[in-house]
This record gives sequence, C-alpha cells and structure tokens, in this order.
Amino acid sequence: MKALVYTGVGELTYSDSPAPQARDGEHLIRIEASGICGSDMHAFLGHDERRPAPLILGHEAAGVITGGARDGERVTINPLVACGHCENCTASLENLCSNRQIISMPPRQGAFAGYVSMPGRNLVAVPDGVDLRHAALAEPIACGWHAVRLGKRILGKDLSDMRCAVIGGGAIGVGAALALHAQGARDITVIEPNELRRARLADVAGFEVCAPGEPAAPENGSVDLVIDGVGYAGTRAAASAMARAGGVIAHIGLGEATGGLDIRRMTLQEITFIGTYTYTAQDFADTAAAIFDGRLGPLDWIETRPLADGQAAFTDIRAGNVAAPKIILIPEHEE
Repeated sequence: MKALVYTGVGELTYSDSPAPQARDGEHLIRIEASGICGSDMHAFLGHDERRPAPLILGHEAAGVITGGARDGERVTINPLVACGHCENCTASLENLCSNRQIISMPPRQGAFAGYVSMPGRNLVAVPDGVDLRHAALAEPIACGWHAVRLGKRILGKDLSDMRCAVIGGGAIGVGAALALHAQGARDITVIEPNELRRARLADVAGFEVCAPGEPAAPENGSVDLVIDGVGYAGTRAAASAMARAGGVIAHIGLGEATGGLDIRRMTLQEITFIGTYTYTAQDFADTAAAIFDGRLGPLDWIETRPLADGQAAFTDIRAGNVAAPKIILIPEHEE
C-alpha cells in the first residue's frame, strides 16, 4: 500500500509500505479519508517524543471494512484503543485507560495510509448518505463534544442562557463551537487570530468569529464557559481573564505544557479549570450520531487533498496559508 510516512523533522515521505494484517478480533479498514490533526503537526515538527520517526501518522479517519463478517461496511474510526477491563474502562472512562493505545503512536501505525487494523468496538457504522470525509471529522469534533459535556456538567445549568467562547478556529475549536450549539448553547464566539481562517469561518452557522482584542470579543469576566482549543500560555491567560466568577475553563489544546493561568484570580473567583483529553466511547458515538443527523451542520469547511501531497499540506498549514480549519487527505487505492 501507499503511505505518508514521517521520516524525520519536517519530512514526510510518500512511499510503499507493508499493508497491515488484521489482528485477532480486529478488522482491516480501507482508508478513504484521513484528517491532519494538530498532534500530527507536533510530530512533524519533532515536538512529540511519543511519535518517533519513522512512523505513519494520522488518526482522524473513515473508510470501508475489507473482509470478514462486516465486509463492505462504511465506518468512522475511534482511534483510541482501550483495554476494556481496567478501573477507568469499566467506569466508561476509556480515554483515561492507563493501557490505551492510539493509531499513529507505536505500536500502532496511523491512518495516512491505505489500510489500518482496528477492533470492531472502535468502528461506528456510517449511513450510506453520509460523506466519509465528513465522517472522518467525528474524531476531532468528539474532543470538543467531550469538553462541552464536562463543562456543562460542572456548570449544572442549561447552556441556552450561558455565554460561551472558544479560543482557536482550527478543527478542534470549530468542532467545540458546533458541539456547544448542538448541546444547547446559543451565545457562542470563536476567537481566531488568522485573518484567512476567520474569513473562511464567517459562513459557518451558529457562532460569531472575531480576532483577539476586537470589539466583538467577549469582555474579561463575562464568559460562563471558555474552551481553549489551542493550549498555549497566551490562550490560557486569555481564558483565565475571560471567565466569569464561578465560570468554567475547559482546556483541550496541547500547544505547550506550562504558563498562562492567573491562579490568583481563578482562586478568588472560584473559576473551575478542567483538563479534557480526547473523549469516551460514548462521546465518540454521540458525535458521530450528530454528524449523521445533521445537528453539526453541513461540515463544508474542510479542504481535501491527495495523500500524495501530504508534505505540501503540512507545509501550508505550518505557514498559515490554509483557510480551512481541516485538511482531509484522500488515499489513492490501486485497483
């Protein structure tokens, strides 16, 4: 099969790679769409020791099962493989499984390839009328769905009367904003510094888009639920200033490890900070269902490119030259 292999810092090589064999209890999936995630970019830049070269990256994917009892079934892939029997798994907290694996991290190769092997429980059937490029968005949007659900639970109120803000207009931020809307929020602002991306997001229904510091940006101390989809010191500083007394900051982004939070203000104002990692199996299934029934909108804010052009796609994203929040790579399969 052809695969896009991370071969060194800043280098992706499109080349022949051995096709995986379905493991016991798993299915072989022919990949039809695979999204570029921020964590793939971290690895590409050499910033993620968990993803050493050489490695096939990519974990936001959808495709078609090949062989076995489910042959021909269209599926979206939950890339997080949990053990299923530890304390967290039995509590339906699969994202916190201490033995978890994820495709695109050893020992599992990723989905920037023709095929991957995955357990059946990680595969959600996709209705025939749903574009597999949209189905591949279940993974990034599920991260926001999970964060919104946890923030809503902490606030203990209906989101319809809440002021919500999302920092970052990439796929994680846009997904979080769409998840907020699907879970009842009506006052939603997405804060995105890239002018090209702001223009692209202007037509996405359900939320307002602005640059940091613009008059449309929420005032400090005015937001009930802030979602940081970036995770840098500067965005955490903005989040801890923006949250109202008794508000919640749900932190998804993994941009950098430290800095930014105004701990004194958060203590005096009883602002809750919650780190949110990926999603539970139920969050993933709920997100997929929301894609299938249209609650997350037309999902027409993606850009598609051939998998063979992956190096150029990563370079363009790094340079800030991509308006779309998400680039979906499309493998070419030999007949």
